[in-house]
Amino acid sequence: MQPQSYCQARSNAIPLETILLRIADGIARIRFNRPQVLNALNEQMILAFRDAAVKIAGDASVRVVVMSGEGRAFLAGGDVGRFHAAGASAPDVVSDLIVPFHEAITVLNGLAQPVIASVKGAVAGGGLSVAMAADLVIAADDARFTMAYGRIGTSTDGSASWSLPRTVGLRKALELALLSDVIDAPEALRIGLINKVVPLAELEAQTDALATRLAAGATQALGRIKALMRGSFNNTLAAQLEAERAAFVACAGTADFAEGAAAFVEKRAPVFTGQ
Repeated sequence: MQPQSYCQARSNAIPLETILLRIADGIARIRFNRPQVLNALNEQMILAFRDAAVKIAGDASVRVVVMSGEGRAFLAGGDVGRFHAAGASAPDVVSDLIVPFHEAITVLNGLAQPVIASVKGAVAGGGLSVAMAADLVIAADDARFTMAYGRIGTSTDGSASWSLPRTVGLRKALELALLSDVIDAPEALRIGLINKVVPLAELEAQTDALATRLAAGATQALGRIKALMRGSFNNTLAAQLEAERAAFVACAGTADFAEGAAAFVEKRAPVFTGQ
């Protein structure tokens, strides 16, 4: 889909220069749009990313979120040229960028809706952090992943130090972060960094199929599953069991649970509404 169709698809689309947001049929699509620099994150893009995340969080029609990049890459990290140009003011520039970037990541992490990262080409630095903030990552076979931070003499941001050890384990996370090696899509799949690899020509179609499948699911139940999984690292077994009980009881009071149970008994496919 071309950028123009995002801006013209519905009246609630936000026609931002660096972020394209479209919400339709229960699917919110965020597309990073600085293809001339492989979608490197600058101030305008980060602020627009945060605003798009906030808009999605406030839209009850959204049942799944998809993040993707325009052009040849997903996200090539931060705009290093901007950091270089800042000279002695680099600490202030970086701080001004990181605050709204982390606000966007926090909003995404707190969404009840499943979040999919659909990645291709460069997935580097802050781009890898954004991908790791998603719940599921589907990658084109040309995707290349690197933490990259060490290569420019800095540490991680965008929750990478939180999400990466939880995704691939501490030892592998340290290897990826300390060495900043580039790994290809098959290797990323092997170590559990991503969920699926598809041919580049099929990335958009397979992403749409996954998003459509999740959008047809029991939205509140999926949100509680997300919260349980993400919260489990900070809980004792007893606390996690209590959280599971509370979540199951809450789900039992939803229309989707009633529909799911009825469909099971009647031996038919359920039709969930997200209620």
